[in-house]
Amino acid sequence: MRTYCLFQAVNSPDLRAFAEEPAGGNLPPDLGPWTLVREIRPNEEWTLPISRAVVAAGIIENGFYLWGPAERPAPHLIIESDRVEGTAVFDRKYDQIGTIKRLLIEKVSGRVSFVDVTFGGFLGIGSHHVTIPWEKLTYDKELEGYRTDLTEAQVRGAATLYGDKGVVPDQQRQQDMSDYWNNVPN
Repeated sequence: MRTYCLFQAVNSPDLRAFAEEPAGGNLPPDLGPWTLVREIRPNEEWTLPISRAVVAAGIIENGFYLWGPAERPAPHLIIESDRVEGTAVFDRKYDQIGTIKRLLIEKVSGRVSFVDVTFGGFLGIGSHHVTIPWEKLTYDKELEGYRTDLTEAQVRGAATLYGDKGVVPDQQRQQDMSDYWNNVPN
């Protein structure tokens, strides 16, 4: 466990940032200046309405984690598929309902059509696959994951392209999947 330093942007009071050192040297200067609000020690209870794991992942990847509204262009407009695979999927209540296993791309257009999402199980054992349309997902910078308005029940009830045992997709599975998403039950 590590100590987290929580900062507030002077010019944007709703914008917070986390870093590992109290000087905040890794924080983006274009969004500052920054004021240290508090240090959260490893043995302190985490009472913030954001996941400690999400904050840790952001710090590991970027050296800091931003929380709140930040008017800043996305640093990457294109993302590699291996960076999407393994990303969490959250429902409208911000509960994680799965993890992206793979992107499914139309051969001719090259457009991402669906994602294979896994949920349940432990260390990959006993996990289940569902296939959901790519357009049903929206990237959420604060969660560092994809959000959907679908409920967990709708996702779990979806027809799958691959199935739980790695079954090779066929025309019938593709049709079942399309039929489900064209008529999603409430």
